[in-house]
Amino acid sequence: MDVEHSTAALDLLDYTSGVSFHDQAYLPEGEDFQSGLYVGESLQPQEQESLSLGRLSDKSSASEVSLGEDRPADGDSQKDKSSLKSMDSSQDLKQSEDSEEEEEEHEEEEHEEAVVDAELPVGADAGTSVDVPLADDSSEPEDGEGEELPDHSDDKEQTILLDTACKMVRWLSAKLGPTVTSRFIARNLLRLLTSCYVGPTRQQFIPSNDENSPLSMGNIYQKRPVLGDQVSKPVLACLVHVAYLYGEPVLTYQYLPYISYLVAPSGGAGGGRLNSRKEAGLLAAVTLTQKIVVCLSDTTLMDILPKISQEVLLPVLGFLTSPAVGFPSGAQARTVLCVKTISLIALICLRIGQEMVQQHLSDTVRNFFGAFSLLQELQDQGLTAESLSSCEVPVMEVPLSDGKLLALDPTVLAELQKVFSPEMAYTTYIPFSCLLGDVIRTVVPNHSLVEKLASLYLENVNPKSLQVVSLEQAPSVVGSDQDTRGTEPFPSHQEDSHSGTFGSVLVGNRIQVPVDTQREGLGLLHLSAGPDGSIPSSAHEENALKHDLPRSTHMLCGNWLAYWQYEIGVSQHDPRFHFHQIKLQSFSGHSGAIKCVAPLSSEDFFLSGSKDKTVRLWPLYNYGDGTSEVPPRFTYAEHKKSVFYVDQLEASQHVVSCDGTVHIWDQFTGKLLRTFDELDSKVPITAVATMPPPYHSISVASADSVLRFIDHRKPGLQHEFRLAGGLSAGLIRCLAVSPAGRSVVAGFSSGFIVLLDTRTGLIMRGWPAHEGDILQIKAAEGNVLISSSSDHSLTVWKELEQKPLHHYKSASEPIHAFDLYGNEVVAGTVANKIGVYSMLESSALPLSTTKLSSENFRGTLTSLAVLPTKCHLLLGSDNGVIRLLA
Repeated sequence: MDVEHSTAALDLLDYTSGVSFHDQAYLPEGEDFQSGLYVGESLQPQEQESLSLGRLSDKSSASEVSLGEDRPADGDSQKDKSSLKSMDSSQDLKQSEDSEEEEEEHEEEEHEEAVVDAELPVGADAGTSVDVPLADDSSEPEDGEGEELPDHSDDKEQTILLDTACKMVRWLSAKLGPTVTSRFIARNLLRLLTSCYVGPTRQQFIPSNDENSPLSMGNIYQKRPVLGDQVSKPVLACLVHVAYLYGEPVLTYQYLPYISYLVAPSGGAGGGRLNSRKEAGLLAAVTLTQKIVVCLSDTTLMDILPKISQEVLLPVLGFLTSPAVGFPSGAQARTVLCVKTISLIALICLRIGQEMVQQHLSDTVRNFFGAFSLLQELQDQGLTAESLSSCEVPVMEVPLSDGKLLALDPTVLAELQKVFSPEMAYTTYIPFSCLLGDVIRTVVPNHSLVEKLASLYLENVNPKSLQVVSLEQAPSVVGSDQDTRGTEPFPSHQEDSHSGTFGSVLVGNRIQVPVDTQREGLGLLHLSAGPDGSIPSSAHEENALKHDLPRSTHMLCGNWLAYWQYEIGVSQHDPRFHFHQIKLQSFSGHSGAIKCVAPLSSEDFFLSGSKDKTVRLWPLYNYGDGTSEVPPRFTYAEHKKSVFYVDQLEASQHVVSCDGTVHIWDQFTGKLLRTFDELDSKVPITAVATMPPPYHSISVASADSVLRFIDHRKPGLQHEFRLAGGLSAGLIRCLAVSPAGRSVVAGFSSGFIVLLDTRTGLIMRGWPAHEGDILQIKAAEGNVLISSSSDHSLTVWKELEQKPLHHYKSASEPIHAFDLYGNEVVAGTVANKIGVYSMLESSALPLSTTKLSSENFRGTLTSLAVLPTKCHLLLGSDNGVIRLLA
């Protein structure tokens, strides 16, 4: 989706930059996915699945998706399940991110100049949300302002465009399922999040009303947004929505590993300057981590707290406090990163309480405040930015008191002195001393130095009213300054700093004891780390330290979770079909054997025909842990005999089913539109095939070897062709139409195949392909035909070539059902064996063969269909149950 034309006016980033999946955008917070409609309500605990059956089928994604890499070829389900391990979901992004960083080294200067030119100037109104037009709709244009109306119209159009794109991403996230959403939507949203902070302009603080107050930086809980935070709101909203749909595993198994990748130290060089992409990645990582911490449950937070500390906080502090690593945007970017990081640490401290801070975050807090001691020691040695300004050596080694040599860059030292100033000491140390109490003296060894710097700042900002200020009195001083922003200290929902947000949950030997007497002193510390990273004064939901994810019906658990964990860690570029035999869902409702299954083009629903004379419509959304049975969404019961064919006529979005009589009916209402009976009761209809879009025709073969074309919009027949004149070829068992609709191929009971050109009505070729009945036939791209026969053979043909391209032989039983996945054939036999054959290799043996276990599949395999986008298998059995396996 092209949204570049108005980005300069709204300061929106290029949403198509580096994205391999189309229509990346955001969604508003107040909408819900219910019954296929978008309503302006919050997410409900139990949400409905979409009733949309493919009117907006996402065909582009089907051509882009290929799943699987290095997966076991066969084996029973228990072995496969035990081999599924959680892998780093950021692996596939590393190559593209690294290539971007290499390009960044050469293009950084030009890129930053272009970004600055396209940015919205940071002025008094720079805080206006990008979600609304910058102009005021209610204002009347004065004389002479008529020429500005087109610009306002463009801004409004841009806002509508982004809102629509946002809804599309939300719709696709539920429609495509957890695996495809995580691999192709969430991954690119994570990359877009980094782009939101690229450039010095997006790292500027948004001016606030109290900019001239003594504490212009605010406190660590009152996080001041930068322009990049506003640009990133839609991206963060989309990421959170994916977590709402599929649960906490999205946060812990996909988002957190990617954050660890973003903040990991660059390989090779130990010093030097960061590039602008890495700098933006650090800011994006801290912002997303704040979102994750707010959304995690208490138990999950405690489980992954060591990982957050070791893989996120400590690496970020390593860049932040390093005297040898410079930031492209200078002290401004380092200051923003410092404020965001300390706010994140404070948020975690409030969630877990004093005792857990001392146990899990001691190193993190110590490393942050240790930067003040480092600068003080360098100052004592006479090494300051001013004294080293004339030094020609880019990096010099300085001995420290502990005997170590420190690599020091004079330019970086100037950045550190601007960031770790007395004001920063006061802004960070005072709230932490309130939060941790006496524990801070144990956690921070240099607390006396930081106290001294904080006192120095107090004396400088208000020397008259603060004659002698001790740090024990400092919290009340901060409270008085805070009261200048609002006369009422936040009156309700105060958090107990000693107990965190665990409520009545007992963790270890800690019991929550509310202490009302502490609330007055902590009035300024109504620490609200809302989902958007800001502190609105009205909505308590956004002020909460913890915002539990609603329990969705699509939440990942059991087999779905194990399969999803594996899939997000494998390569996106593996074209092979890998079958693990993991049972994901069961569909029960038919009382007779399944004769045919047909996924809709959107892969969110599928159709099935059975001997019980019904056609049923089933949803394909993930539900449960893999053991649940899903009822049908709709049942069509107008047939009088066993249904042997069903498929979707894509051009008109109608369903075509046949039991000897062709029924054409509406898939949304079930209304019968037209029927087509055999012309002679002695010559029944034996095979049916639908034409691809944009054609509305249906090809119908009868026992007299005549192929007829009908259109449900017109009475009578369109065309009629005799395929086997003068030949005893037998009955037409199956039909297939080429992907472009230019030819129809018919397979006969004698093993004969006839190819008809639909444009001219001429028979292009007829040949004896097999020695037995043709069981199934398919047409693929590149004029390729695939046929299976009762003579145990599976053959790949080129339309006009005499010899087959490939010939496969099944040893024990014929292949009676198969489907295509790219350049591979996924085949099934009555012995419940699934084989994968490659059309690119000359080997007569399948790439893999898997015997279906009785635990995952009961009965005899009767029909098979591949979901190419999701890389799943639908298997129908003779007992009337359909199973979804991966």
